[in-house]
Amino acid sequence: MTEQYHFSRIGYVYVPTSNIDESIQWYTEHLSFKLINKFKEFGSFQAVLHHPTKHSIALLLIETDDSDRLQIMRNGKPFPIMAINCPNIDHTYQTLKDKGIDVGELHTLGDNEAKYFHVRDNAGNLLEGAWSIWDPADEFKEDF
Repeated sequence: MTEQYHFSRIGYVYVPTSNIDESIQWYTEHLSFKLINKFKEFGSFQAVLHHPTKHSIALLLIETDDSDRLQIMRNGKPFPIMAINCPNIDHTYQTLKDKGIDVGELHTLGDNEAKYFHVRDNAGNLLEGAWSIWDPADEFKEDF
């Protein structure tokens, strides 16, 4: 008998922006996302972005006039809202630095078991680039 689950996975991550077109360009140019759709709902634009792997969740940019940006406060310090896996984190980190993106320090955990860095997107949302030996392998979409 197969167990019936109420939820199967995280479907989307919502990220606010004041300028949808600038954010689409930033995420596609710097983080390898692809624009799937852009539409207006509730009086402002949303953009659906996908990554090239088959099992990645969608990122939805939500245009808003509100100035609040996403970050979690952890013990009084800013903490990212999500981690984006980097199969070659050293290359990703250096590429972003070479493009002039303000990335934090590249941290190594354990005996080189995991690495991460923090970066703010063009709208000020705090993100994490991450890699670990425990990351599941994924397949890439054809014709992405």
